[in-house]
Amino acid sequence: MSGKKSVTIIGAGTAGLLAARELSRRNIHTIVYDQKRELGLPVRASGILSIKGLGELGIYYSRAITNTLYGANIHAGGTKLRIKANAPVAHVLDRKKLNDICHDEALASGSKVVLGKRMDAKTFESLSANDIMIGADGAVSSVAKHFSMGEIRRYILTYKAEFNISAEDSGIVDLFFDNKISKGLFGWFCPNRSDILEIGIGIDSRYGNAKTAFEKFIATDYVSKTISGSRRISEGASIIPMSLREKIVDTKKEVLLVGDAAGQVKPSTGGGIIYGGNAALMAARTIQDHLNKGASLSEYTTMYNRKYSIDTAIHRLTNAIYSSIGSDKLGVAVKIMKAMQLGRLLGKYGDMDMPSLILRNMLISAAGGR
Repeated sequence: MSGKKSVTIIGAGTAGLLAARELSRRNIHTIVYDQKRELGLPVRASGILSIKGLGELGIYYSRAITNTLYGANIHAGGTKLRIKANAPVAHVLDRKKLNDICHDEALASGSKVVLGKRMDAKTFESLSANDIMIGADGAVSSVAKHFSMGEIRRYILTYKAEFNISAEDSGIVDLFFDNKISKGLFGWFCPNRSDILEIGIGIDSRYGNAKTAFEKFIATDYVSKTISGSRRISEGASIIPMSLREKIVDTKKEVLLVGDAAGQVKPSTGGGIIYGGNAALMAARTIQDHLNKGASLSEYTTMYNRKYSIDTAIHRLTNAIYSSIGSDKLGVAVKIMKAMQLGRLLGKYGDMDMPSLILRNMLISAAGGR
């Protein structure tokens, strides 16, 4: 059984604060450090989160909602596939407010959060000598680097801006696939509010610069017509890890990684809050069992893989397919999907986070509900 009784978390993002909340609710002394002096700033990532996934995290997120989504339009090679559900499937959240909510919940549970704290190798060694440590410090994690927990093999660079313009349909997000501009991911329109449209793009870091790709994207005929007469309100870049690190736990040093620090994202979209947030809950449960029952911290890896390995593989395959074929062929693929009425089926059975459930539900339907 471990001689350590407390937990230090490096990084006060969503995953780190969720881990703190859960540990404190288990009466485990927890302190969170972050080098930023104000939480959630600058806001660089988008906030489209599935309603089902948010429910799993147990966050009282309602005051962070800026919009509700029912589906998506998929654009490729001049063809559009519409996927729309009868009920809401996702919320657009203000990421700053979401982080504030997670911070409040962590504090209410008994965690301590220290801002403006810079870390170095000596500090890491000192903290890890006495406490179990969780690295929740983002895609270029200093914790992962210091404890030699492996590299992120692939990154996506994103750039986005908000425009003071209304979306054609405020309940729909538009995704644009064009490997000449956004190889490795896609461009998007996300209606953040009824009068604010977020436009962004992601590109594999091996193939270009996100800001350059963004300017090419908004110069295309469709996008330029959409934003004509509007102005940019805010803009910024971010980096997204697109592979899981070699190790997400070091049982000897008693160090765990959660969220972007671990590479816990959906490779098809780069979304990480649901996967990383659930990983934070798993880390807390694992640490509780480790402290109280002497269970191995390696159970954290087992739990994460059990829940997400199949769906991560499906997301990764999806990304590999749309990243490897040209826009014309993508357009043909979308036409075939339209002919097969996959838009309707995905609207009925779709799950943003767990594509394996889509396949299972479709098979059950095809078998007559058996």
